[in-house]
Amino acid sequence: MPNIDFTLPHWAYWAGLILFPLVAAALANRPRKTERRYSLSLGYFILVTGGMLGLHRFYLKNLLGLLFIPVFVAILYANSQGHDARGTLSNMANAVRQAERVIERETDRVKTAEADLPDLRQKLAEVEQGSFAERRAQRNLERAEQRIKDGRARIAEAETTLADDRPAMAAAQAQLARWRNVSKYAFWLILAALGIDALLMPMMVGRANARLPVHEEESEVERALEALEEEETAEDSRHVSTGWTGWIDRLSLRAGEFVSYWAIIAVFVYYFEVISRYVFNSPTNWAHEAMYLMFGMQYLIAGAYAMLTESHVRVDIFYAPLSKPRKAWVDLLTSVFFFIFAGTLLVTSWIFAFDAIAVPTGNGLVSDWARGEIGAGQMIANWNMAQWTDPNIRWGEISFNEWEVPLWPMKWVMVIGALLLVLQGISKFAKDVRAVMGRG
Repeated sequence: MPNIDFTLPHWAYWAGLILFPLVAAALANRPRKTERRYSLSLGYFILVTGGMLGLHRFYLKNLLGLLFIPVFVAILYANSQGHDARGTLSNMANAVRQAERVIERETDRVKTAEADLPDLRQKLAEVEQGSFAERRAQRNLERAEQRIKDGRARIAEAETTLADDRPAMAAAQAQLARWRNVSKYAFWLILAALGIDALLMPMMVGRANARLPVHEEESEVERALEALEEEETAEDSRHVSTGWTGWIDRLSLRAGEFVSYWAIIAVFVYYFEVISRYVFNSPTNWAHEAMYLMFGMQYLIAGAYAMLTESHVRVDIFYAPLSKPRKAWVDLLTSVFFFIFAGTLLVTSWIFAFDAIAVPTGNGLVSDWARGEIGAGQMIANWNMAQWTDPNIRWGEISFNEWEVPLWPMKWVMVIGALLLVLQGISKFAKDVRAVMGRG
């Protein structure tokens, strides 16, 4: 079974977090087609991402996709059995190596002790009886004889282990090779089927569209989903106020919508991780870290959106029954605690961000500037593309694992999230003042 030796480049990770939401939002906001048609581009997309399960044929309502499932299951089962065989082989190989080392070590010790026996016996015979020298010579002779006895016992035990484990190791090797062949041939079978379907995709899409009625009405599920989406859009827009606070509300709304598309990225990344781990036996060293960093940044940026739409969790047993002016009074009185928290978050995030780019992990100009070793003018004057392309320049804090992704962008996202939260707090404060004064 081939392995997937792929590590996501750092630039692709950060670029994807910026570009993917823009593309996804553009696709989501495009006009909907009134007539339902199967898409060739979507068919190829499903073939690439889920073709091993035949999902591209299910998309086109072609039941031949069921033929892909048993082959895919065979790959998973063969990999599982191969994993067990590999574990058994590793245990047997370790036991054989230890037994061989024991035989080699104890054989030398026994030979050395046997060679020393005549001299030890001669010394025992030459010393005076009953003397201290006789007791010492006797003790040395007994130690040598015991060493020979113990060594021969260890050698016999190790030889027994070799006699038992070598056949088991050979059987495990044969079993591992057999399951590897099963998974390999099943994979090549699926790959060949995907290649054929890639050539037949235009024809299959055309046939699927030909089977559709001329004017197919939307199903109740589709109409319900569209109505729900329109309702959610209207619900979010309802929170946008008028006046100068409106631009802050719209900024929080757009920021929340932007990072919401990151959840789709997680679906693709974890799907790749599962396929890479269980189908190709190639677990990644970047997927988990990339996603928990992404969700951390999403949590920070979406804070202002949650505050705007009042979607955060709170206990409002006493707050909910109040009238709008009284709610505004309560919000004004408690806003001091919010601004203490948001202000502290902004200041500490700013400190964390500067500390992150000041970490001396290379000779980057930005790190030198952040540490105060050079001025901003000198940094700008000496800036060149090598600051981005030279692998020896690693300015800023990086993670400690094998992926070594830069962490300073995340620290600056903390600043952005805190700033959005403070701005939204100002907008909320102004709206509460309007409500108290009877203008909201």
